[in-house]
Amino acid sequence: MEYNDLTKPASEVTRQVHQQMKSLLDFEDAHEKNCALHNCLKKVEDLEIKNAEGEVIWSQKIACLDEEQEVATINPSLYRNAWLNHQTGLFKVVDGIYQVRGYDMSNLTVIAGKTGWIVCDPLISCECSKAALALVNEVLGERPVSAIVISHPHLDHFGGIKGIVDEAAVCNGQVPLIVPEHYTFHAVSENVYAMNAMQRRACYQYGTALDFNETGAIAMGIGMGQSRGTVTFIRPTDEIKHTGEKRIIDGIEFIFQMTPETESPAEMCWYLPQFKALWMAELCNATMHNLYTLRGTQIRDGNAWAFAITQAKALFGSEAEVLFQAHNWPHWGNREVNEILEETAAVYKFINDQTLLYMNQGLTPNEIAHTIQLPKSLEKVWTTRQYYGTLSHNAKAVYQRYLGWYDGNPVNLNPLTPTEQGQKLIALAGSSEALLKQAEKALEKGEYQWAAQLSNAVVFAEPDNLKARYLCADAMEQMGYQAESGPWRNCYLNGADELRHGVRSGRQAKNSGDLARCMDSRMMLDYWGILIDGQRAENLDIKLNLMITDTQQRYCVHLIHGALLVYPDIHESDADATLTMPRLGLAALLTRPATLQDKGIQIDGDAECLTRIMEVMVDFDRRFAIIEP
Repeated sequence: MEYNDLTKPASEVTRQVHQQMKSLLDFEDAHEKNCALHNCLKKVEDLEIKNAEGEVIWSQKIACLDEEQEVATINPSLYRNAWLNHQTGLFKVVDGIYQVRGYDMSNLTVIAGKTGWIVCDPLISCECSKAALALVNEVLGERPVSAIVISHPHLDHFGGIKGIVDEAAVCNGQVPLIVPEHYTFHAVSENVYAMNAMQRRACYQYGTALDFNETGAIAMGIGMGQSRGTVTFIRPTDEIKHTGEKRIIDGIEFIFQMTPETESPAEMCWYLPQFKALWMAELCNATMHNLYTLRGTQIRDGNAWAFAITQAKALFGSEAEVLFQAHNWPHWGNREVNEILEETAAVYKFINDQTLLYMNQGLTPNEIAHTIQLPKSLEKVWTTRQYYGTLSHNAKAVYQRYLGWYDGNPVNLNPLTPTEQGQKLIALAGSSEALLKQAEKALEKGEYQWAAQLSNAVVFAEPDNLKARYLCADAMEQMGYQAESGPWRNCYLNGADELRHGVRSGRQAKNSGDLARCMDSRMMLDYWGILIDGQRAENLDIKLNLMITDTQQRYCVHLIHGALLVYPDIHESDADATLTMPRLGLAALLTRPATLQDKGIQIDGDAECLTRIMEVMVDFDRRFAIIEP
């Protein structure tokens, strides 16, 4: 068989997998479709949003979704979710609550207050949120933004904020910005500390280097994908801290429920008694969500997630007539609201508890992922299908939360690197060609995981071996076609694309720098330590006193043993130098400025010691290898 860098069609084995999915689920059930299309006030066809430079940063021009159809290279269940998420326009939740869907990965929700729009979760990109609000004003009549409420600190819920409001209007109190407690800390820590690694891995999860078509990216389960416009951030002016807290926001009563350690470390839901409307943020998204997300985040608590939903049902379930959220579409009717709450809570509780049961019986994460199965009563529920999270990687997340990465087998304490393992497998087989022959047989039999593992071992041992690269790509491509989860599909297809064509430039959102500027001094110092190459710095012994003028904070930082130790509220008499600067001057140090004076930084003492620190700071490679060494 000849292997090349061309995209392949769906194999017969993949077609059989799709047929099994069609046999499992009731595709004649139109209820979710009816919910997704219900109350459309204006449908928008072929949406395309551009930035100031004329670059397309969001597009709904996806030909294979123009009409409902069967596509051999897309799991039929995922295709159904993609088609529903492709429906773009302005929708009414109830009179007074409206959503713009299809203008980004998340929904822009607006509530009609006495004087203006209360905006909930303003998307990823400014360009998208601006366009979405323009649609609202066009159809419903122009009103100012009177308040902003953000459910949690993930990028797709706050990044577009400056597209709908000026920062000055928030800072001067004209437009309140209401968030859950600890919102700012978690927004910064998740999106700055591990930003480079997370953005690179997000290229795989979101398929940002892939085209949107029948052999590329198609949907994420919670939307079509990430927009690539300008990401911004504004510090909030009001934090909600307790379940049951109430706010009258522009004449509308909000009753808040705190749901930390669920989908985000800081998250909240709310109930709007006037509308009998229950907002569930991302706790109930008409899909199985992630207890661990593939781009990399802190592990989430499945037990807390389930409890938060049952608490919401206990608090508001007797009254609520509509359930709506930041992704996908609402559901109406008290009975249905309560059914969805119960079923969704049961999914996360089942995953959490059943994984713990298996853990206590001695099963490893991999064994649990291949053993756990949802009960039949939940398996066919459309609103908990595995479009985003999966049963497999969520079970592994529960294991990691309680027992960590180690599966208990001492053989796995210090495994060989992928390159070493590949070299030894080749030696065992006799040659790379012999190993690839086994991979080829696996591919022909439709054993795509085994074919990928064998051929990828050769890739790590011999990165330039084209047959290994193309064979591994062909295997992963079929796994991508089979996947019901949008992120799994994207990961497989992105890996295949990089093996065939190398690492492409992922079309990522534009970072405005707002998050970095909003870090407090301690967080900046923590990030400074992350930027220092400990091996290159291991022989340095440098002590600096820092005076942050605008916050009146004092620190002593000591670079020793390759680590930057931070001592608050003190200055040491034996420091090599003292740096006096505003907080944003400290932020400038993280970029290794050529000159200090124009950054407002004054240094007294040995100026060369700062130069020596900057010499061991690193620049991160935004395109580091994943599928090869």
